[in-house]
Amino acid sequence: MEARSRAETRRGTLRLPLSLSRVLQALACAACLALTLSCASKPNPNTLVIVIEGSPTNLAPRLGLEAQSERIDDLIFDDLLTRDTHFNVAPGLAERWDIPDPLTYIFHLHHGVKFHDGRPLTSRDVKWTFDSLLQGKIRSTKAATYHLVDQIDATDDYTVTFHLKEPFASLLWNLSDGAIGIVPQGSGDEISRNPIGSGPFRFIRAEPDKEVVVARNDEYWGVKAHLANVRFMVVPDTTTRALELRKGSADIAINALPADTVLSLEGDPNLAVLRGPGTILGYLAFNLRDPILKDERVRQALAYAIDRRMFIEYLMRGFARPANSVLPPESWAYNGDVPAYDHDPARARQLLEQAGYPEVNGVRFHLTMKSSTDESTRLMAAVLQQQLRQVGIALNIRTFEFATFFSDVTHGLFQLYSLRWSGGNEDPDMFEYIFHSSKFPPNGSNRGYFADPRIDTLIDQARQELDQNTRKQLYAEIQRTLADELPYINLWYFDNVLVHSKRVRNLTLNSSGNYDFLKTAELVDGH
Repeated sequence: MEARSRAETRRGTLRLPLSLSRVLQALACAACLALTLSCASKPNPNTLVIVIEGSPTNLAPRLGLEAQSERIDDLIFDDLLTRDTHFNVAPGLAERWDIPDPLTYIFHLHHGVKFHDGRPLTSRDVKWTFDSLLQGKIRSTKAATYHLVDQIDATDDYTVTFHLKEPFASLLWNLSDGAIGIVPQGSGDEISRNPIGSGPFRFIRAEPDKEVVVARNDEYWGVKAHLANVRFMVVPDTTTRALELRKGSADIAINALPADTVLSLEGDPNLAVLRGPGTILGYLAFNLRDPILKDERVRQALAYAIDRRMFIEYLMRGFARPANSVLPPESWAYNGDVPAYDHDPARARQLLEQAGYPEVNGVRFHLTMKSSTDESTRLMAAVLQQQLRQVGIALNIRTFEFATFFSDVTHGLFQLYSLRWSGGNEDPDMFEYIFHSSKFPPNGSNRGYFADPRIDTLIDQARQELDQNTRKQLYAEIQRTLADELPYINLWYFDNVLVHSKRVRNLTLNSSGNYDFLKTAELVDGH
């Protein structure tokens, strides 16, 4: 994947509000000044160092929930299945599988796979991994993902059979990359302290708030990694992460630097930038129980009033692309043929008039948007406030530290909020979790209380349909209907942006933004 040149991210013809322009200029100047204060250091020739924002919470694959845990887990542990570039499932530990009926999935395992301690990996390990969740031997919220699994049989050393309570087309997805890696039979909580998997890297050590170190698994059953060692260095501060790259004491940062800092680092002769389309979705959500926002015309007017191009070009420096679906375009189920809402203030005003909200002294009504104290989120809310004012909507912004903000969101205590979906939106089963009427909190993430019997029916059919072409048609209809009714405004997909030292070669980004590139990366002499 080619690096994006600096020239491609220059300003366009839009004009920013003066206050916003000054904020961005100050941020850029601060980044440049900080980066010039560094000096080079000699890197370890046998260890690649990647800077990360925070420590993983738990490296046991049945327990680790947040992105950092799952991404590192995926290097240490193997899943039954993998995923291709269009998020179709593909062979992993299971070299093939059969589905003799909608309630039975038979997986045939690779022979000769060993855990890092030398034990052979068999069907009994697969059975234990999932039984320990389903039977409560390991307490984890991940158990809910497999609640439709009735029984698992290890029929011989290399054959494992899942029996379902009812058809569940997303089972394969929930057995693939990043879902749950296979652990040795009998493993309990102790695997959190000493993770033993069968993946391309083996665990060496971890120190909270400092580092995680893994080494190449020379006995790996698949394609072996080139890197001898990888050190994940925990660096919470953004400026310090950039300094570590500039000094040469770190080799890689992925999705861990502001756009202005990335642009500054592109000028460093020892660094390079890779950029590719990502799947993380930024969205604006409505509370459909609100007397104003329950009107579909009001939600559509808000969508027309938002100028996404300004956000993408100026706040994100071009490191994003507009979104018209919860699913990313890379997904096999994506439907791009849906109603779109290009910036059209005149159309927004027309819809608001039709909805019965005339302007009185320049204001039609007031809305309140809740936001976290994160600087980029607050800046986004300020620009949104300006854009909505142009169509007569007065937007009040209330900021809270994240825990309070998220608690309000999950309890439906909001009119508007903005968050991101990361990873979950790669599977079309996501529609059930966030738009089915059975998934109002606390049963799911339908936080806006959207309810449409037609959508419920389509989602239920798609979840039980095994033929992918039929599922694709059902999900296409779901996306068209959601684009009309607009329980969300899908704003943009964030790009994956990887900054690396030039001593690193053979880096390939995938749209998920995970750490798969470490499986092919190499360190070279001379840099």
